Amino acid sequence: MNVKVASLRETGTINIGDLKLESGKTIYDAELAYERVGSVDDPAILICHALTGTQYAVGSDEDPGYWSNLIKSGGYIDTDKYQVISFNVIGGCNGSTGPLSVNPETGASYQTNFPFVTVRDMVKAQYQGLEKFEINHLRAVAGGSLGGMQVLEWGIIYPNMMDVLFPVAVTPYLSDYAIAFNNIARLAILQDPKWNNGNYSQEDIPEHGLSLARMVGMITYRSGELFNDRFGREQRAPAGIAHEEISYEVESYLDYQGKKITKRFDANSYLYLLKSMDTHDIGRERGGWEIAAELIGAPLHAIGYSGDLLFSTSELSKFVTHLQKIGKKATFEQVETRFGHDGFLVEFEKWGYLLQAKLNELENY
Repeated sequence: MNVKVASLRETGTINIGDLKLESGKTIYDAELAYERVGSVDDPAILICHALTGTQYAVGSDEDPGYWSNLIKSGGYIDTDKYQVISFNVIGGCNGSTGPLSVNPETGASYQTNFPFVTVRDMVKAQYQGLEKFEINHLRAVAGGSLGGMQVLEWGIIYPNMMDVLFPVAVTPYLSDYAIAFNNIARLAILQDPKWNNGNYSQEDIPEHGLSLARMVGMITYRSGELFNDRFGREQRAPAGIAHEEISYEVESYLDYQGKKITKRFDANSYLYLLKSMDTHDIGRERGGWEIAAELIGAPLHAIGYSGDLLFSTSELSKFVTHLQKIGKKATFEQVETRFGHDGFLVEFEKWGYLLQAKLNELENY
């Protein structure tokens, strides 16, 4: 185990052994990169990250994690009460085994020889990681978007392992609308000449395709209202001079976000994780999502965000209503926000207390 420890925060990688995938293929000597914050004697909460997220849900003072305003000492998820664990997903590019990793059978990077993984495979890998930490029960599992997909699968595959589930900004299956955007993003990468069937060097990556794929995603993550109000057709240069010009602030913003992702994320990993999201359907090979819902054992408290283009709050509400009808303990809360899908990454004061209240109920039970 490769570990760095600092004031109740531990980061590193852990070998979880061989991981047999849904496809029947095996990833040998798989590794997961992790972050562990809080006392190991406290109840454990597992945090699952979104598409381009990392294991750093909390992060450090110098480099805060994506949920650092939610999870901290005295926070909505209080690290003085709980130990918080987050893994980089299998197939990722932040330390866990993925396309950039060396294939032990060939001695070269997997690249597109890496086997396809599903959300269920991600959850199984995390389970094996927790086993290595000798954690056999969780106070909660929480996550948004791709992370929310993992939460739902956790509740089905390991129904008795946690006290509560917090699926955030997610639905029981990925909609055709969201798959359509994923397809455009995927084609942007595949049609970049530098992708080279996935066999590109790190010195010559398919930067244009990955950048464009990210721009497509950014348009769906926030509401049209927010885009219009934020940029207001503000110009940075005269329009109508050249095809490649950046005339409007909204264009500059997307260009910046596109280039930014190429500095920290691998194009092949992006493709693999998009495909994992496409396959998300808790009812797949389980007789449909209504039947699959019967397998959930722990209380489930879902949060959705108004204006979410990718994960409809009406679909999430419908799912929770079905859980209630079949006798499961479940609630749904809709957060009013102009941030749309990205609501799960901002305005924590609007929804963090919902998680805190449910955790407090468990302590007082």
